[in-house]
Amino acid sequence: MTQDTHLAFASTAGTTSLEEVNSTVAVPKNAGFWRTLFAFSGPGALVAVGYMDPGNWITSIVGGAQYRYLLLSVVVISGIIAMIMQYMAAKLGIVTQMDLAQAIRHRTNKPVGFMLWIMTELAIMATDIAEVIGGAIALNLLFNIPLVGGVMLTVLDVFLLLLLTKLGFRKIEAIVVTLIATIFGIFVYLVALSQPSIAGIAGGLVPQAQIFHHDQLLLALGIIGATVMPHNLYLHSSIAQTRAVNHDNPDEVKEAVRFSTWDSNIQLIGATIVNALLLILGAALFYGHGDQLQAFGDLYHALSNNEIAKGIASPILSTLFAVALLASGQNATITGTLTGQIVMEGFIHLKVPMWARRLITRLIAVIPVVIAAVVWGGTEGALDNLLVYSQVFLSIALPFTMIPLIWFTGSKKVMGEFVNPLWVSILAWISAIGLTILNFQLVISIVQQFIHAV
Repeated sequence: MTQDTHLAFASTAGTTSLEEVNSTVAVPKNAGFWRTLFAFSGPGALVAVGYMDPGNWITSIVGGAQYRYLLLSVVVISGIIAMIMQYMAAKLGIVTQMDLAQAIRHRTNKPVGFMLWIMTELAIMATDIAEVIGGAIALNLLFNIPLVGGVMLTVLDVFLLLLLTKLGFRKIEAIVVTLIATIFGIFVYLVALSQPSIAGIAGGLVPQAQIFHHDQLLLALGIIGATVMPHNLYLHSSIAQTRAVNHDNPDEVKEAVRFSTWDSNIQLIGATIVNALLLILGAALFYGHGDQLQAFGDLYHALSNNEIAKGIASPILSTLFAVALLASGQNATITGTLTGQIVMEGFIHLKVPMWARRLITRLIAVIPVVIAAVVWGGTEGALDNLLVYSQVFLSIALPFTMIPLIWFTGSKKVMGEFVNPLWVSILAWISAIGLTILNFQLVISIVQQFIHAV
C-alpha cells in the first residue's frame, strides 16, 4: 500500500477516532517479541469482553445441560469466526487510520450514515440491556437487593467509568484484564470440581450430524448468534489505534498489524475457552436438568443444590458464580461506552462529553428493564426473557457491520499491500453469509416464541 493511498483515505475522516486516547500508548522500537507483544496487548482484552458477556452464559450452560458436549464444536467455530473478524477490524483501523464507522460514513451519503448510526445505537443499547440485567441479577443474588433497585444502581457505573478514564487507557486495559482473569479463574475452578469427561470433551470438539436436528440446531444458533456482536468490530477498529505508530514507516505499520493480531487472537482464544468452560460446566454438573436452568437465578441456586450439582454443591460455588456474573457485566459496560462514542463521532460527527454519552446510553437501557421488572412483578425470569429478546437487535445489525468490514479489508484500493489474503476473504464471506442466515433464523424463532407466549 502506498502512503498516499491510505493518507488520502484517512484524511476524509474529519476527526481522529477516540481522539483523547489515540496514539497515546508508546511502543518500543527494535525490541524483542515479548516486550513488543506486551506493549500491544490490551485492545484484544476489551474486545474479548464482548464474547463472554452475560448474553452468552445461558446459551452455553444450557447447551451443555441439555446435550452434554455435543455443541462444544459450535463454541470453537464461533471463536474462529471471531478471530477472523477482529483481525480485519484491527487491521482496518491501523492501516487507514479510520475506525469502521468513519470508513462506512466516508463511503455513504448522510441519510444512509444516519440510518446506520441509529441501527448501531440500537445494537449498543441492546448490549447494554444485557449488562444492566446481568449486573442487577448479580446484585440481587449476592446482596438480596431488589431487582428494580439493582437496575437503578447500575446507573452509578457512569461515575466508575469517568474515574477510569482519568487513569489513562492502559489502566482501563489492566482493569479489564483483571476482571477477565477473575471470570476465567472462577470457571476453571468450577469445572475442575465438576470432574468432566475428558473423552466427552474430545468428542464434542468434532462437529457431529446431530447438531442439525431441530432442537440442537436452535440452541447452536443461539450460541453463535450471541457470540459475534457488531459493536466489537467498531470498537476494535478504533482502539487498535491507541498505539503510537509512525505511519510514514511501512515497517512500523506492518509490525502494528502483526502484534495487534497476536493480541486479539490470544485474548479471543481465552474468551473461547471461557465459553467452552461454561458449556462443559453445564454438561458435567447439570446434564438432565436443562429444563430447570433457564435463568441466571436457576444456575445460582443449582450450584448449592446437591441433587442437581452432583455432590459438590455449596453456597461458596453459588457466590463465585454471581461474582463472575457481576464482573462480566462491569467489563462489558466499559467497552459499550467507548463504542457508543466511536459510532456517534464516526457516523454523524457529533461529539458529546463521555459522562453525558454514558448517562444517556445507560438511562435508555434502564427504562425497558425497569418496565419489565415492574410489569412482571420484578421477577428474574422476566429479565432473562428481555435479555433474550434484546439479542434481536444485535442479529439484525450484524450483517450491516460485517459486510462493509470485509469489503474494505478485501479492497486493494483501500488496503494496498495489507489487503486480505484470498483465503481470509473467502472464509470471511462464508462466515458473514452463514451468520446472517443463522441470525435471522434465530430472530424468527425468538419472535415465534414470543407470539406463542402471548
